[in-house]
Amino acid sequence: MNIIEFITKLFGNKAQKDMREIQPYVDQVKAVYPEIDALSNDALRARSQALMDKIASTVAPQKTKIAELRASIEALEIDKREKVYQQIDDLEKEIKEQYKVILMELLPVAFAIVKSTARRFAESESIEVTATQRDRDMAADARYDFIEIDGEKAIYHNHWMAGGNEVTWDMVHYDVQLFGGVVLHQGKIAEMATGEGKTLVATLPVFLNALTHEGVHVVTVNDYLAKRDSEWMGPLYMFHGLTVDCIDKHKPNSDARRQAYACDITFGTNNEFGFDYLRDNMATSPMDLVQRGHNFAIVDEVDSVLIDDARTPLIISGPVPKGDDQMFDEYKHRVELLVRTQTQLTTQLLTEAKQKMGSTDEKVREEGELALFRSFKGMPKNKALIKYLSEQGVKVRLQKTEEFYLQENEKNMHVATDVLYFVIDEKLKSVELTDKGFDELSSYTSEPSFFVLPDIVTQLAELENDKSLNDEERLAKKDELLNIYSTKAERVHTLIQLLKAYTMFEIDVDYVVLNGEVKIVDEQTGRIMEGRRWSDGLHQAVESKERVKIEGATQTF
Repeated sequence: MNIIEFITKLFGNKAQKDMREIQPYVDQVKAVYPEIDALSNDALRARSQALMDKIASTVAPQKTKIAELRASIEALEIDKREKVYQQIDDLEKEIKEQYKVILMELLPVAFAIVKSTARRFAESESIEVTATQRDRDMAADARYDFIEIDGEKAIYHNHWMAGGNEVTWDMVHYDVQLFGGVVLHQGKIAEMATGEGKTLVATLPVFLNALTHEGVHVVTVNDYLAKRDSEWMGPLYMFHGLTVDCIDKHKPNSDARRQAYACDITFGTNNEFGFDYLRDNMATSPMDLVQRGHNFAIVDEVDSVLIDDARTPLIISGPVPKGDDQMFDEYKHRVELLVRTQTQLTTQLLTEAKQKMGSTDEKVREEGELALFRSFKGMPKNKALIKYLSEQGVKVRLQKTEEFYLQENEKNMHVATDVLYFVIDEKLKSVELTDKGFDELSSYTSEPSFFVLPDIVTQLAELENDKSLNDEERLAKKDELLNIYSTKAERVHTLIQLLKAYTMFEIDVDYVVLNGEVKIVDEQTGRIMEGRRWSDGLHQAVESKERVKIEGATQTF
């Protein structure tokens, strides 16, 4: 037995240690559950209110002090306000620490209340309680189809609409779900198999943390799940007087979305939570903010949200001055001709590669491998190339050739790529025109250097050293040089984006065209990403390629 096996046998592994730490909480919930479950419906609701009152009284002194300090700030001189803000920050940290302690103390009772509530909904078609004003308000709201008022009584039904379908509550928490609830409350990841009731598990820590009224965010991967789960689990929370809403039901920057964030429990998608955060950081007045701070969040499908979706940055864009002055349609035909020419070239190179790579002559084989590499750098999405690369050993030989030309900072890369009109790098999502490509494009015009960027640095240096010009002439000449450079840079940029659109982005794979609009397809989920546009002119290039209306250019705010 080695030392690692000995230590593991003596102390247990990480999973066993975690289970030993969490199991006592599960045992406490089970111990208190009979007492909680024996309560009447009204007494059960009173018990959850008592938990809220206890939490509120624990932090009341600090909250009162914070309110006093905030009220005093306006009367202070500017240089004295920083000290007060620091005091407020310290008090808020103190409140968070107190919440951490009191919630762990109340966890067994809170979890038992949720489990007992779930059992009552599962076993009875309706639950009768003494009506509160909150009950009456919900019964009068058409959104809540699970509650009605009968005199002094409120009747909660165990069936309601969720995600467009009627559901009947039939779930009660098992021990494994109690265990998962403790894990989530502690801020850890609970990995559970399909069918273990992940959605039900979340009700436990969500309810517990919502008792503070500081806000709980439940983050899901798409708007259907966000809306469905808020409607499916909502009645369980609302039965105890907690407020629930889903931000995806309301327009951004609206009062309705602000009210959704003010609820005790707020459901939503990761993108909408993220975009609201960005918009709040762009706000110029506190009145424009929709979020109210970040207290506790549970993330559903955490690997998808924090790994897969996180690869795509959230970008808020806005109009660009003269964003409608575009040259995509003007140069589209030339790019189409260039792409057609390169396609013919790379097809010939692929044919040459196939013929030579099977030769017994080593030199001929190397020529074939170089032809294959050139075909790959010129048109990597060529279906015939992709099929050939799937044959045994071909991709390995391509990678070997690529490694050769990548060595020594790509010193000899030009040897391989100079025969091409442009070079595509799939990993970097980039396209670079070669000298041959610039010459080909310029051949369509009467000006040989029409698409060639001038050496602006050298030109400006020569202008500064030109003693024959006075200051006014030099300034006019400088403006002329910069204008010429800017115009040509915009031309080249337009060409590059059009080349990307034609060679790297495929309809019905990377995007679709619906109702005359180009819509991006999420590469992770395959869903259409409504309202999202590629930046830096790429979206306009794809619109030009597909011959739909080209929208104005945008910039990242």
